[in-house]
Amino acid sequence: MLELKDIRWCLPEGDEILKGISLAVPDGKLTVITGPNGGGKTSLAKIIAGLYEPCGGKLFLDGEDITECNITERAKKGVAYAFQQPVRFKGLTVRDLLELSAEEKLTEDKVCSLLGEVGLCAREYMNREADSSLSGGESKRIEIATVLARKNAQMLVFDEPEAGIDLWSFTNLITAFERLKSGHNRSLLVISHQERIMEIADHIVVIADGKVKSQGSREEILPEILSGNTGAKCPLGKTVEEVC
Repeated sequence: MLELKDIRWCLPEGDEILKGISLAVPDGKLTVITGPNGGGKTSLAKIIAGLYEPCGGKLFLDGEDITECNITERAKKGVAYAFQQPVRFKGLTVRDLLELSAEEKLTEDKVCSLLGEVGLCAREYMNREADSSLSGGESKRIEIATVLARKNAQMLVFDEPEAGIDLWSFTNLITAFERLKSGHNRSLLVISHQERIMEIADHIVVIADGKVKSQGSREEILPEILSGNTGAKCPLGKTVEEVC
C-alpha cells in the first residue's frame, strides 16, 4: 500500500500548490485522482514518482518511508510512472523498449503477451520504431506495455493517459486498464478527468485547491462528482458529466 501523509509542495517562488495531502492507495485496486485543472493532481503524481520533492510530509510504500528516495530508487522498489506525453525514441524498436524495461531479452511469446495485454498485434508492432510515426494512442498503450514488462512494478502511476488521443484509442485504453485491473495484483493510480475511467475505478479521490475534498469508493464518490456536490469541476467550469 502507498500512503501519503500531509504532503506539501511549493513552487520556487513560494506559492503552495499541495496543502497537506493525506490519502492511501490500496493494494490491487484502481484508484483515480480527479479534480479541476490547477488543483495539484499532476504535481502529486510527480511527487509519488520521485520527480518532485515535497516540502513537507511523508510517503510510505508498504510501510517503508520512501520520502527521500529518488525516481531510480523508487523504480527499484516497484513504483512505475507513465508520462502524460510518452517519450518517443528514434532508432529503438518497440521490442527494444520492452526488453530495456524487463532488463533482459524477451522471447517472441513474451513480447506477444505484453503487447496483447494492451490490445496491440505483436507482429505489427514489435519491430516498429518507437518514434513519431506512432499515434498518441499507440504510444500510450506501448508505454503501458513497458510498465508491465518491469518485473517488480507493483505501483503503476498514469498521469492523464487520455490526453491527446482520439476516441478510438481512448476506447482501447479503457480496455487496457480493465485488463490490468482484472489480470494483475498491482495497484493502479490514474490521474484523470474522464468519467469512463472513473466508472472502472475502485476508489476515487477528488483534489481541488491543493487539498483532498473527498475520497471513497466509486459508488460513493462518482454520483457526487456528477451532481457537483464535491465541488469538483472540469475545465471551463463544467462538471465531469458535461465534458466527458
